[in-house]
Amino acid sequence: MPRPSSAWAGIFICHRLSGSFITDSHGSARYILPMPWGLKRFHQSRNLHFLTFSCYRRLPNFQHPNSRTIFESSLERVRQKYDLCVYGYVVMPEHVHMLVNEPERETLAKAMQSLKQSVARTLALGAASPFWQARYYDFNVWSERKFVEKLRYIHRNPVERGLVVRPEDWVWSSFRHYMTGEPGPVEIESEWTGRKRERMGIFQTAKISFTRI
Repeated sequence: MPRPSSAWAGIFICHRLSGSFITDSHGSARYILPMPWGLKRFHQSRNLHFLTFSCYRRLPNFQHPNSRTIFESSLERVRQKYDLCVYGYVVMPEHVHMLVNEPERETLAKAMQSLKQSVARTLALGAASPFWQARYYDFNVWSERKFVEKLRYIHRNPVERGLVVRPEDWVWSSFRHYMTGEPGPVEIESEWTGRKRERMGIFQTAKISFTRI
């Protein structure tokens, strides 16, 4: 993997748990997830958030592929509107996992409220029951180790649930982007995205850091 240029050196997350890559040997295929670089800045505490949204009473509101695609479209609109960095996500039949930062515009709570309302208006119009559980789970990701752990968890969730054999077989997640670099319906804050910005002459200047453990 090419090293980032000196322009990126201050904001490159150098993952030392397994070299320069996040790797996972589970399943039939070994895949490599480059750690993000060329990143946008974190909020003041410089931490990420691992979020879980559950559908009301764990109902499979995302059972149909079209509903999962609608969630992705809504997430991308919210990402653009609030300048949100999305590092990973997966849409499961009855819940969603995301790895995000605090947005540049408004609070994370406001951005997530907008996301949930957008999805509910589209998919639950006229429904007697709520679309989402009222609360959502928010875990503060404060170290590289936790970042790797949560990103792996997100991507392997469909495999662990028996929905697919390999992470890349589940279309509605950020895994394929990490594996191939191909853009998906949601822009992912990754090394691939950082390289693309660098080629376009877009340079980020803020530093980020994790707690070493």
